[in-house]
Amino acid sequence: MQNITLTNRVQLDFSHLFSEHRQDISAVILTPEKHLWLGSDETSTIEKLDWMEEKIFANHQHFHVSNYLELPAPETAEIDIEGLASTDEYLWFVGSHSYKRKKPKTDKSGIKNLERLATIVTEPNRYLLGRIPLVNGTLHKSHPHPHHPDIQLNAAKLQITPQGNTLIDTLQTDPHLGAFIQAKIPGKDNGFDIEGIAVDQNRIFLGLRGPVLRGWAMILEVEVTSNNPGILELCPIGIEGRPYKKHFFNLQGLGIRDLLRDGDDLLILAGPTMDLDGPVTVYRQ
Repeated sequence: MQNITLTNRVQLDFSHLFSEHRQDISAVILTPEKHLWLGSDETSTIEKLDWMEEKIFANHQHFHVSNYLELPAPETAEIDIEGLASTDEYLWFVGSHSYKRKKPKTDKSGIKNLERLATIVTEPNRYLLGRIPLVNGTLHKSHPHPHHPDIQLNAAKLQITPQGNTLIDTLQTDPHLGAFIQAKIPGKDNGFDIEGIAVDQNRIFLGLRGPVLRGWAMILEVEVTSNNPGILELCPIGIEGRPYKKHFFNLQGLGIRDLLRDGDDLLILAGPTMDLDGPVTVYRQ
């Protein structure tokens, strides 16, 4: 086995409020003010750490998403935040939008574990795609734009529906994705699973961990507007007036695990879509 030496390690100091979830971090972004924003796949909160000194982030703050947006389920149910982005005085976040299969457990019998493997569930909070005003290093439900006081910034989310949200509703009939969504295939089984978000004004790019189709990964592009308080609406931008576009990438069988805007480029973190070890690669598009 090859020995690996870590040369650039940073310390993250969390308070006791997050101690049990510090190993469940699933999304992270560093803003220009040197604030580190983090999301967990086991909570419905967003965390913030400040750059304190060389290689140390501390001064942990704990933000409940329910203080800014109405959740479709109690906040004890996870959002499964898989992507964060910051632009135009907003912090954007996205849940996985995925189904999940229960894991076998060592303290269960073989029969019970087979029952667990046959159990597929999802949670309404996973279907959140939203933005929260981010001004002066903190989150607000509503706040005047710091550079344009006549513009009011407001927290908003994509409209929730019985099937998830308006994006999931329209993807039900998509020729590439519809079958995976209708069949309720779990994300870890190459089902529909969002991991990663990048935002350019009102254009949003969503990286899909799955499905990967014959080695080809996919990014969804949507554009939103907000005509009603607290609600984001999809705009028709695709073929036949569909409210999304699809971008395909031959990543040699890897799924998309995160996205980041870098000027006019998009950085794609690619990794295995299934629950296994494999290569992790960064692409620039």
